Amino acid sequence: MVRTDLIGKTWTGATIMILVLVFVMPARAQENSVCLKCHATEGLKLERNGREVSWFVDGKRLAQSVHAELDCTDCHETISLQKDKWDATSSTAHGDSVEPVRCGECHEEEHESYQRHGRLQVGADPDLPSCASCHGKHEIVASSDPRSPVYPTNLPETCRTCHTNVDLLKKHEYLRQEPIKLYEGSVHGRASKNGLSAAPTCNDCHSAIDQEGHRTAHRILDSSDPESTIHHFTIPNTCGQCHKQITQEYWDGIHGQLVKRGEMDAPVCTHCHGEHGILPVSDLRSPVSAARLAEATCAPCHESVALNERYGVPGGELKSYVDSYHGHKKKAGEVHVANCASCHGSHKILSHSDSRSSIHPSNLQNTCGACHPGISDVLAQTPIHDRGAESDNGWPRFFTVLYMWLIGLTIGLMLLHNMAHWLRHVKLRSKVKQVVRLTAGEVAQHWLLMTSFIVLVISGFSLRFSDAWWVQILFGWGGGAGFVIRGTVHRVAAVVFMIWAVWHVLYLCTRRGRCWLRDMMASKRDLQQIKDNVLFFLGRSRAQPRFGRFSYMEKSEYWALMWGGVVMAGTGVLLWFENYFVEEWNLGKVVLDVSQVIHYYEAWLATLAILVWHMYATVFSPSVYPMNPAWWAGKMPQDMYDEEHPEGPRQSVATSGPRANETNENAEGGTEASEKTNRDPKTRP
Repeated sequence: MVRTDLIGKTWTGATIMILVLVFVMPARAQENSVCLKCHATEGLKLERNGREVSWFVDGKRLAQSVHAELDCTDCHETISLQKDKWDATSSTAHGDSVEPVRCGECHEEEHESYQRHGRLQVGADPDLPSCASCHGKHEIVASSDPRSPVYPTNLPETCRTCHTNVDLLKKHEYLRQEPIKLYEGSVHGRASKNGLSAAPTCNDCHSAIDQEGHRTAHRILDSSDPESTIHHFTIPNTCGQCHKQITQEYWDGIHGQLVKRGEMDAPVCTHCHGEHGILPVSDLRSPVSAARLAEATCAPCHESVALNERYGVPGGELKSYVDSYHGHKKKAGEVHVANCASCHGSHKILSHSDSRSSIHPSNLQNTCGACHPGISDVLAQTPIHDRGAESDNGWPRFFTVLYMWLIGLTIGLMLLHNMAHWLRHVKLRSKVKQVVRLTAGEVAQHWLLMTSFIVLVISGFSLRFSDAWWVQILFGWGGGAGFVIRGTVHRVAAVVFMIWAVWHVLYLCTRRGRCWLRDMMASKRDLQQIKDNVLFFLGRSRAQPRFGRFSYMEKSEYWALMWGGVVMAGTGVLLWFENYFVEEWNLGKVVLDVSQVIHYYEAWLATLAILVWHMYATVFSPSVYPMNPAWWAGKMPQDMYDEEHPEGPRQSVATSGPRANETNENAEGGTEASEKTNRDPKTRP
């Protein structure tokens, strides 16, 4: 009886095992070699979701992966092979569909942690990186393997795949800061590139804490999430993974105390050192280098009126530093001179009232002594931020006011003396025998041109340099009303300029205007005179060129004025009526942008030409100093005219003074005589 029962149980067990093998595990028994019959074919591609996808699997790399002991069907569980259709060209070898691999069925903890990647939510955004995006597919190796794409030194290149993808950059604005490029040039990136696996890479800063309390790269959170490792209040601890001592000093300092208190304004590591592009302190490009620390790092907060008022910190610290001895030395290029960190410390920055502070009165001698050995305690107590001259009500204030008055009175009297001297000589030159250079109408044209040009220059550059002190004096009033008036003034001056242009064109149609235009035309003689003048400048010739009515300098200036006037008027009208030209003429933005650039730089060209070329020729040239008065009344001294235009037509007029009796034969008919000379080719130069 016992033997019969044993035999029965044995057959029953065997039957159950056979049924399991036959009905439960039919597909899982397939060997990988069966799948590789098709998938080991190089270049195997099939269409999936409307795009062509590679289905090639490198059997050699698969055998070297961490999944080498698994069957294909362990991951691709839904595959149902159809034995009668095993060929590489068939798209139905797996039935109607192939579902995605579910890595989370084995890697449960990682699956639970990976719910978002930055601002992308799992299941909500198709651009969310998948497991294969970072780890690979069939060739996955352990993260400790240098061949792995998630090995520390390989991570930047892996993250680059998405963070430099042009299509993704267009869709996700927060990827546009080129973090990988900045990281590669940083002190961390260079260390990683040199093979230092301990150097921090992407995961070291962006890996958040999971539910088990472990830091994991599968939980990368956006900076706005309080649990993120790059959230404002957690950044110091993130950096503290490597910089433990520095982080502790930071928490002890005033900035760390404010962060603990929940102040969003308080600076953390990235405010001073940067984020991805962190550079060593010795690099002069670094915001914490000795050359840039004051202006680039400390000043943005300590010069903020809002922050100074909120935390009760005195303003003007940067200005007082720049005006000090240390500031002047730094301006001169001395990078070893004391900066903010030299006195206040780098990370453990404390209030001057804290006995532990490096700037506490009891510690100042040691602090200053680091650079000035043997400094006395009395000298060390001297305020380094030199605001005393302006704020002290004692002797420093007295001598400040005294010298302000002394400078104003002395320089004012000097200017008054020189102005009187200059005006007197101008008046004396007006009493000698004169030659008519311009008619009353020509003088009026010049005045209209001159005033409109000056107003255009001042009102135009006031827009570009709105923060300049002189602009604030002219237009910085009325809560912005001044700048509204500036625009009106500029446009009125532009209209006046165009009125002059029309007037001048009409003038050129008159008899005298035609003579003017003919005399302004370039000729071969101008080239010869340029050559003669160059030889004279170089001392190769003693004789200066003998110019006629207009020299080549005046001709070049005149035609430059004509050309510049057309350019400025054309671009100015486009900018003035931009809405009309965009809507009615369909002009693109690029045309307006180019017009703005041309208008601005043509203005600079015209302004500098007037200052350098025209002002020298009419005021500072030795032959006309202190001034050519023709712009004022149309006349200039005859001796000046003889030197400037020895071969030009002339019309002398009687004047008061020692040479009053030396008059022309017919002063009143001089204009006609001059015009006759201009018309007569035998007499006109």
